[in-house]
Amino acid sequence: MQIYALLPNAEADASWFFQIKGTEMNDNLTPQALRATIRSGEHRGNTSGYCAGHVQCNIVILPADWANDFLRFCQLNPKPCPLLAMSNKPGDVSLPPLGDIDIRSDVPSYRVFRDGQLRDEIPDISGLWRKDLVTFALGCSFSFEEALLADELEVRNVTEGANVPMYRTNLDCTSAGPYAGKMVVSMRPFKAADAIRAVQICTRFPSVHGAPIHLGDPSLIGIDNLAQPDYGDAVSVLEEEIPVFWACGVTPQVALETAKPPFAITHSPGCMLVTDLRNSQLAVM
Repeated sequence: MQIYALLPNAEADASWFFQIKGTEMNDNLTPQALRATIRSGEHRGNTSGYCAGHVQCNIVILPADWANDFLRFCQLNPKPCPLLAMSNKPGDVSLPPLGDIDIRSDVPSYRVFRDGQLRDEIPDISGLWRKDLVTFALGCSFSFEEALLADELEVRNVTEGANVPMYRTNLDCTSAGPYAGKMVVSMRPFKAADAIRAVQICTRFPSVHGAPIHLGDPSLIGIDNLAQPDYGDAVSVLEEEIPVFWACGVTPQVALETAKPPFAITHSPGCMLVTDLRNSQLAVM
């Protein structure tokens, strides 16, 4: 089974090149070349800013008997869990719609969960692979960051060379079987006028979280301190700026903590699967 959002008449070329306050985006690597450096162990960090124009994905890997409820969880919570592709069958390590991928080695860092608890963080899961595992690839905010940059909006985590800050909230996801929990959000600060423009731009990308889910006072969604994100790195928020929050693909990790499957694997926050799919193919009018 394959689930992915494509526009048949999307632009063929979205090779954007950006320079943010003197920090050049990592456009020099193709997705295939970057995955090769990840597979060989040369690249282990976050993937923000790499392979301009290409979709990056959050990853969740589950035993087959835990996969159907998770698929339903994604369908019921499309903002934090926009599903782009999944395994053709249990045990398949490839994701053909997204490129020549070996899911066991093509993510810079993986998190291993047992009974819902984070037990390990490792660079390769070949030694843990099983014939009953099913992979889910979910849309990632790094795709809409590129669209924001193309419109000359500053994305603070890119400017500061940081992993985007992510926070647990008090917003409930819709449950599916054992999967439930609070939504995780990512945050980027903007001046008010730029925040409005960010909403307009991101609405075009529902497959990668779409429009923000909250602007302004973080306490209204249960965030006490922007300087202490639950995942990623804190970034500067200037006096004239407001924080803007998007649903985040780390949300499934919270759902795993609630569901407590005996075994599960995800990406480490900020360490995504970089695909051959172009961001322009996910844009809608």
